[in-house]
Amino acid sequence: MSMRISARLIMVAALSLGLMAGCATVEEAAVSPAEQAIADAKAENAKAKKLGHEWRDTGKIIKKAEKALADGDEAKALKLANQALEQAKDAQAQAARENQKFLDMMSESDRAAHEAAMVGTGMVGAGADSYTVVRGDNLWNISGKPTIYADSYQWPLIYKANRNQIKDPDLIYPGQNFSIDRNATSAEIDAAINHAKTRGAWSVGDVEQSDLDYLAQ
Repeated sequence: MSMRISARLIMVAALSLGLMAGCATVEEAAVSPAEQAIADAKAENAKAKKLGHEWRDTGKIIKKAEKALADGDEAKALKLANQALEQAKDAQAQAARENQKFLDMMSESDRAAHEAAMVGTGMVGAGADSYTVVRGDNLWNISGKPTIYADSYQWPLIYKANRNQIKDPDLIYPGQNFSIDRNATSAEIDAAINHAKTRGAWSVGDVEQSDLDYLAQ
């Protein structure tokens, strides 16, 4: 009897160790926050590079983040990756502003010709003048589409241009058709980006005072 109990205990222990080992394997296979941040930084920097506005040090910072991760310094790797990610997004925003300044100096006919030539390149100014919302969309990802603004931080421009049908910018619906403002000035673009970056806390279904202040500008 004692031998049977001992055998059962050994089996239970073995199963427990197996389960623990299985959990450890899953955890080891999971992507760490630093790894995800590095991947995101690379993706956004690739977009900036495609627009011809990659910042000089962004690639170097990503490499430093990868080295820190390889050395086991997760915190340093995450900090560097987030720095590179922010730079890459700022570079895209800079590309959008400079392209808009270029468009502002053009005549109406030259602007139309330029936009027609830029269709499919991913540069700001190319694309449709309207967008129909599909399931899973939000203003951030719509604004970031190459055929819209190629810059997610410009989402307030969509909000302002469609204030008559967007009560809460955090809550939009499939089937809504939004106008895309192709005539925003550099000052308006800067104001939109600034609002996106400094908006503060928000909740779905509520109209934030900061959004109302932005609309009033």
